[in-house]
Amino acid sequence: MTAAMIELDDGTRLRTWTTGPVTASQRYPVVTLHGGPGVPDYLAPVAGAVDDLCLVHRYDQRGTGGSPWEGEHALARHVRDLALLLDAWGHDRVVLVGHSYGTNLAGYFLLAHPERVAGLIQIAGPFLDPWREAYRAAERARRTDEQQARLEELDARESRTDAEEIEYLALSWHTDHADRARAWDWALASARTLRPVNYAMNAQLNAAKKTDPLESHLAELRDHLPPGAVIIGGAGDSRPADALRRLGTRLGCEVVIVPDAGHNPWLEAPDQFGAALRAAVERQPRKLG
Repeated sequence: MTAAMIELDDGTRLRTWTTGPVTASQRYPVVTLHGGPGVPDYLAPVAGAVDDLCLVHRYDQRGTGGSPWEGEHALARHVRDLALLLDAWGHDRVVLVGHSYGTNLAGYFLLAHPERVAGLIQIAGPFLDPWREAYRAAERARRTDEQQARLEELDARESRTDAEEIEYLALSWHTDHADRARAWDWALASARTLRPVNYAMNAQLNAAKKTDPLESHLAELRDHLPPGAVIIGGAGDSRPADALRRLGTRLGCEVVIVPDAGHNPWLEAPDQFGAALRAAVERQPRKLG
């Protein structure tokens, strides 16, 4: 694995990682786009599932992890960041692999730069409305009354200690997992490592998504969708899998729903998810010549 800091046009430096074969390949490189928004990259297991097949790049989005930055977050800036990273890596075209919010970022990038997207694999998103009401209901059903009360108590505080922040994030994230016996341990592990959360970034980019929703661009997305595009979801995600199926129908792309998996399917069904992801990578277009 190669780690590198890449400087962008405004002086911001993004932390990146590259794995996979460095020799020439007929496969386009893969770039993973992590979710949040507002947390650092966590997609090393996803990259590790396919980096024997192709070159894989990961990065901390600006304002997260090892990519420190302060300022107003805009979708257009994050789209530009990705374009500049492709330039720095020397890639005209790549396969984008987004997860959660990262699927939205991939969609906005496809709209802005369709000529640079050779392939598209979306994991656990984006979701086609209506889905939020079902999502909130599933979240509430997966929390005890005591957990819900504690979450609301911590959420209302102007500041939290480090221990309280870890507890708050675990209470927020454990509903993502279908395996309820292991959900808390997974959420706690994420809460301990994916900090600090950039809450300003989260609020600004989520607001931007609502101002210019991907759903209003479905026809354009379908026109630009590269051949072989795939959506992969978990049957046990608190966000309804039917919303992914509806999107697949509207876009005309394959949807693979992994049984017994939640929002992070590589955790709960690593073999099934890995097989689905590898199959998706293998079906993406290859370089000519």
